[in-house]
Amino acid sequence: MAADEPQIPDWDSADWDKGAGLLPAIVQDAATGQVLMLGYMNREAAEMTVSSGKVTFFSRSKQRLWTKGETSGNTLVFAGAAIDCDRDTILVQANPAGPACHTGARTCFGDGLPSGAGFLAHLDMLVRSRKEEMPEGSYTTSLFAEGKARIAQKVGEEGVELALARMKDDHGEIANEAADLLFHMMVLLADASMSLDDALEVLQKRHGKTIG
Repeated sequence: MAADEPQIPDWDSADWDKGAGLLPAIVQDAATGQVLMLGYMNREAAEMTVSSGKVTFFSRSKQRLWTKGETSGNTLVFAGAAIDCDRDTILVQANPAGPACHTGARTCFGDGLPSGAGFLAHLDMLVRSRKEEMPEGSYTTSLFAEGKARIAQKVGEEGVELALARMKDDHGEIANEAADLLFHMMVLLADASMSLDDALEVLQKRHGKTIG
């Protein structure tokens, strides 16, 4: 299977009988790992998801197949799937063409949780909270207090230090300087009333991960 070819499970291996023909399908952002929503699939919905390239569920209320975004246009572009060890739950990876939730939130679980970029997303949220709360004794607070010129200077310094570390082939120093650069970059973004998601969105668009 090519690196960019979607992973498609053997649907025959799923225990469709356990859920009376319906299995829960957890949808995850293929780029960030963030859980977007939960739906239900029968065998036909799973197969249509693969054939159409758009995540399709079986609507329990409408009693029919339902492609996410068929009305709003906020489709979920299929990127792969897997079946869990108990064979009764499906994990679907997709690239969202817009908010996953009908409320307009990015996910059906709200926008308050880290977006799946893991610790980086958590740290980004923490940095932005420092800007709002400005707790005393915090190094991050001191950077915000000094203003954008000082923050921009720190980003420049850390970038140069990372480049110099690479020239010395010191892996430990490279990791440390890269961490410093990432942190100060987040501070700069927060100071500009932006977040890491703004930069990730640009990267995703360049890489063809964001549709619409």
